[in-house]
Amino acid sequence: MKIKKAIPILLGLALAVVLAAPSQAADLAAGKDKYKVCAGCHGPTGTGNAALGYPQLSGKDAAYVAEQLRAFKSGRRESATMKAMVAGLGDADIDNVAAYVATLQ
Repeated sequence: MKIKKAIPILLGLALAVVLAAPSQAADLAAGKDKYKVCAGCHGPTGTGNAALGYPQLSGKDAAYVAEQLRAFKSGRRESATMKAMVAGLGDADIDNVAAYVATLQ
């Protein structure tokens, strides 16, 4: 019974630690530089080309873009092209690109 009482306390402490951890700000300049490769298909302003199967990225939320890039990298989302495009990106690169994409309107 003691364990059942401790679980909510431990979960609360874990949440407090996560929320208190300083978040790393994205580097928009680095994201813009990495996005140059993306622009070949998605366009320099992120408008994409639906007729060719390249979706619009402008107006997308950074968290959404980062999640999708990580899904391509891990294979949770399938696309040989996108998997190859994100293979060399680290977590900071993905966050930077996603933050830059979020500035595209």
